[in-house]
Amino acid sequence: MFSEAAPDFQVEAEVDPIDAEAEEAAMLYANGQDGAVRSLLENSTRSYRSGPGERLWLMLFDLFRLTGQKAAFEALEIEYAESFEKSPPGWRGAVSGAQVQAKVPGTVFFKGDLTGDNDSGFEAVRQAVDRNPLLRLDLSRARRLDAAGCERLLALLQQARRGGREIELLGRDYISTLLDHRVVPGRPEDRGCWLLKLEFCQLRGQLDAFEDMAINYAVTFEISPPSWEARRITEPGPDPLAPAVADALPPEAYVIKGDVKASRFGDLLAYAAANDPVLIDCSAATRMDFLSAGALLNLLTTVKKQGRQIIFRHPNYLLAELFRVVGLKAVAEVVLARN
Repeated sequence: MFSEAAPDFQVEAEVDPIDAEAEEAAMLYANGQDGAVRSLLENSTRSYRSGPGERLWLMLFDLFRLTGQKAAFEALEIEYAESFEKSPPGWRGAVSGAQVQAKVPGTVFFKGDLTGDNDSGFEAVRQAVDRNPLLRLDLSRARRLDAAGCERLLALLQQARRGGREIELLGRDYISTLLDHRVVPGRPEDRGCWLLKLEFCQLRGQLDAFEDMAINYAVTFEISPPSWEARRITEPGPDPLAPAVADALPPEAYVIKGDVKASRFGDLLAYAAANDPVLIDCSAATRMDFLSAGALLNLLTTVKKQGRQIIFRHPNYLLAELFRVVGLKAVAEVVLARN
């Protein structure tokens, strides 16, 4: 039974109708009301068949997956493909140990600052990409950047794509803050910083922000901006790993598993004291109640005040929406999994 007690934290007020429906579904799911969640989200998918409403479909896919409703999942796949004109998420069953090991991404931290003269930092990433077809690159330890460094990072991303490899960037919110100081409309400087910021919009699927920035880019530099590429959105996207993958993650990750009820996360403070960034893996988590989400928010607010970066890795879409509802995104970066 999931707790119905009122949480002792403030729920973010949302006025957007898609946000409101996602919030209601997340709250119902947190309380264990799966039937009500299905009814709500099925109505939502009939109303929103393109654009931002896609995240409601992804929540419904995860509901079917987490509750073992494969036939309903497959029927939704057909509707999704017709509505969004792209491949739907795939059903994930059990994965063998060999498959898990093959799919676990390598993780490296970018060493030093994101500047053009940091040859050793970029060479280390290049070598890591050569060794790993799927690589997580954490940028959170960089304290400075310049246009030349941004251009070198973009070149690495493009080289990886051409070679059929993928780089998942962690710490993008932090780097975006550094970029904001250099991306100034009307000032034709630091072009590489503009291009990296546009790339971040592309990867997140932020079409409106991309288009606004592309216009400013064209006016500022008097050249055509990069084009939007819908197929290159990397989040949100369904998690390619089965829940068992969490067991194979690097030891620096704090792992949340299963149905989380009335948890105070007593061991998380000790983990956070010894690790920066604080990596919290949620790929094996199925559900969390409000009391636990509130406790997590309170604890991580304290951690954030100590100057640590906090990253949630691969929660399911219902759990990610709960994180948004309770305000966890104010203190942490939430990295959704890709196709």
